[in-house]
Amino acid sequence: MSDTVVLINTGVAVLAVVLLIVRFRLNPVVALVLGSAYLGLSTGLGVEGTVKAITGGFGEIMAEVGLLIAFGVLTGAILQEIGAIERLVATLLRVFGPKRMPYALSVTIATALQSIYLDVLLVISAPLARNLAPRIGKLGLARMATALAIGLECGIVLMVPGVGTLALAGLLGVPLGKMLVFGLILVVPTVIIAVAIMSFLFRKGWWDPAKDEGRIDQAAIEDGEESAPQPRPGVTSAERPDDAGAPAAVAVDVAADPAVEERRHVRLIVLFAPLLGALLLIGVGAITEIAAFQNPVVDFLSEPVIALLLGMVGTSLVGRYTAGRKRIERAIGAGFRESGQILILTAVGGSLAATIKEAGLGDILGQYFTAQTAAPLLMVWVIAAVLHVAVGSVTISAITAAGILAPVAPVIGLDPVLIALAAGAGSLFAVHVTSNTFWLLQSLMGQTTRGTLKTCSVGVSIASVVAILLVLPLSLVV
Repeated sequence: MSDTVVLINTGVAVLAVVLLIVRFRLNPVVALVLGSAYLGLSTGLGVEGTVKAITGGFGEIMAEVGLLIAFGVLTGAILQEIGAIERLVATLLRVFGPKRMPYALSVTIATALQSIYLDVLLVISAPLARNLAPRIGKLGLARMATALAIGLECGIVLMVPGVGTLALAGLLGVPLGKMLVFGLILVVPTVIIAVAIMSFLFRKGWWDPAKDEGRIDQAAIEDGEESAPQPRPGVTSAERPDDAGAPAAVAVDVAADPAVEERRHVRLIVLFAPLLGALLLIGVGAITEIAAFQNPVVDFLSEPVIALLLGMVGTSLVGRYTAGRKRIERAIGAGFRESGQILILTAVGGSLAATIKEAGLGDILGQYFTAQTAAPLLMVWVIAAVLHVAVGSVTISAITAAGILAPVAPVIGLDPVLIALAAGAGSLFAVHVTSNTFWLLQSLMGQTTRGTLKTCSVGVSIASVVAILLVLPLSLVV
């Protein structure tokens, strides 16, 4: 089959997936499978080859990241249950002060809190950010909303254990330790620079409180919370002894629940120690691999599956001591429910990528690219950006774009971690009205649609551009 036919059919398959999701409101899982089936049959793989590519790609990516995603989501569910997020925000305020709070909050959300399901993290952290906004100044709401949006979205696809990051690493065969190191190198300056650019624009008069700020619509908040995974009842808004400076009234679910046990007071560092320890073990594994140092114990403990398992078990034990066994079991049950759709969607993205690979797209594109040019990285960024504008899903657009370019990496000698970072960066472009995050940020932060277009859509798009501009010079040394 000619190269032109393969290229055309690949384009048709991707376009069909987008149309099925956007125009016909078909479930993304079903749309991705149909697109994979069309591509396999139209490029001559045959019935058996097509089915093998779809199921093989599904199984391969599940084997790579299935347990990682599950352990990460469960750890996040427990941290949510024991009230770790509210205490962390209060500590950040005390340490960094109001002026630096947007940077501190954004970096923390993008790095340390990515095990928590995005909508849950947003529902918990937005009221805290909103209550802190007046303490920053007249531009407080704009800056805190922007910091929240940038931190949430960047972490998903650039930082381990964000679900998009895990999926990209599994799809492209990037060792998770390496993904953690390079993701951290990229996400921290990306977030800081993007927040700084937006703060500069706001100071130059780009924010109009009369038009960009609205009232807090309680009905909208309730609707948003119903569509998102729910914080557990009993999350308190009262200040704790170590929460000096925290807002006394936080709009988080405070419904009385007589069955909920009182939390024991545990130092904040203890609550996060198991998760941070797991990430540290993964990072150590990456460093020892680079240094060609081998030790059976270190090698075993630094395996991502083992490290995140230990982190989840440790967080569970701390949670049991803090909040009681029943509440932790309930949080784990909620985590299992949340992880289901994430796992299936991620794995089906692997099906499309495997079909694209079997169709021979890598060999075709490899004729036009070299590892010394920016073309493949810019191409994956543009594809991910266009897909995100159309579909509205950061994870789907990142996985699909990376899947299209994944076969190119071995052909031209390009490090797959760069494709992963470029795809993640592109998928951040133009978060807009098709995203649930957009509307949750609008209602929970008290912005108008115009204001949310500035803080969320423009803010995250600037982060997307900053990220790819940082990835390109990084490609010269990797």
